[in-house]
Amino acid sequence: MKLLLVIALNLLLLLVHQNQPRPICVGATPDPLVSSVLAPLSSPISPIASPISPIASSMASFSPEIQEGSEGHQMEPHRKMLIALIVTCTALGVVLLSLLCLWVYHKKCPHKSHKKSAQSSEDAEKGLALGPFMGKFNSIRMVSKKGSVSVIEYKVLEKGTNNFRDSNIIGEGGFGCVYKARLDDNLLVAVKKLDCASQDAEREFENEVELLHKIQHPNIISFLGCSTDGDTRFIVYELMHNGSLETQLHGPSRGSALTWHMRMKIALDAARGLEHLHEYCNPPVIHRDLKTSNILLDANFNAKLSDFGLAVADGAKNSNNIKLSGTLGYVAPEYLLDGKLTDKSDVYAFGIVLLELLLGRRPVEKLAPTQCQSIVTWAMPQLTDRSKLPNIVDPVIKDTMDLKHLYQVAAVAVLCVQPEPSYRPLITDVLHSLVPLVPVELGGTLRVTQPTAPGSPPAGH
Repeated sequence: MKLLLVIALNLLLLLVHQNQPRPICVGATPDPLVSSVLAPLSSPISPIASPISPIASSMASFSPEIQEGSEGHQMEPHRKMLIALIVTCTALGVVLLSLLCLWVYHKKCPHKSHKKSAQSSEDAEKGLALGPFMGKFNSIRMVSKKGSVSVIEYKVLEKGTNNFRDSNIIGEGGFGCVYKARLDDNLLVAVKKLDCASQDAEREFENEVELLHKIQHPNIISFLGCSTDGDTRFIVYELMHNGSLETQLHGPSRGSALTWHMRMKIALDAARGLEHLHEYCNPPVIHRDLKTSNILLDANFNAKLSDFGLAVADGAKNSNNIKLSGTLGYVAPEYLLDGKLTDKSDVYAFGIVLLELLLGRRPVEKLAPTQCQSIVTWAMPQLTDRSKLPNIVDPVIKDTMDLKHLYQVAAVAVLCVQPEPSYRPLITDVLHSLVPLVPVELGGTLRVTQPTAPGSPPAGH
């Protein structure tokens, strides 16, 4: 490009010189200014001495009549010079235009690619919560979309629940019931029906939808969509075929379907769900209502956290404006007494769930019409006594576990329910303590060996 500029400059100088009124003759004394301009073009300077000597030699071939000094042939070099200048400038213009187009192309293409990548990333994030299930909802008419939240037509839910018949109720909450529904393509889902006449109920509905549509984790319930009908709101989830942990432990079966290893797996699943909320959500989320009725079990007894109506994003910083809420028996003492809410409040509730799995007792039991006793008060003196601990274990699982594992779980539970929050472990530490107690096939690292003698407890290594 520099070479073309030099050629164009020299040609322009020659053209200016040729247009002077004085003729140039052989032997005439050249003008000093012209001599200084033409010197690099006519003097025999070696290529080493001057980097433009090839240009000078080529310029000499463009103007032979100048050296001869013939006035009669002066117009022909002018025409040749003009043509050469036009050709050179045209070539230079083409090169410059090509370079400009190339620069613009390279400037725009990465931007487009980045924009497209960012857009696809944003779309992927928006559709994350619905990804695994959208294929199954292909015959459901989506009325509208608010952000990434799918809104399902009310009539579809009404038909799927058989007009919300009582026989389809599978659970009850503070503001309504949960129904089993069969939607198009025979897809079974759970539909939470909320009476949102009150401001608190409306706030919980919006809070749960806002949080759940952003969160996707194997141990957190999958949100499928929502609907409205007057003051009634509906949230649609995946159906968990084995109901809640509360029903399994304290219902008609009294925990008979839950072996020791299955209980440890459920505890591990719940810890993984909580860890995701505390450590991987941005901002961190405090569930604030962790309890056995909000831990749901699928057909394979995989546990998932549910009911995020009371959950708080970054609650440790905003706890002063949060209304005291929770369930008696699971609420941490510092939150109950001082309104101080942190992730350690969830750890306390997890400790209560762990005690329920271990002992088969409810978190609060009535001793008399006006007197209650918490599981912590009743169990704490015996949990730390190895000679007494095996005697208070749930009879369904008594003598079915390695005693070392029993002592370890009891120790974890005791730490989780400490009155002082700073003494409680992080949920990540709890998770790491439980992983070695769960068999490999159930998601842990324990390799179970068969009992060596009849009646002996299963061993693990």
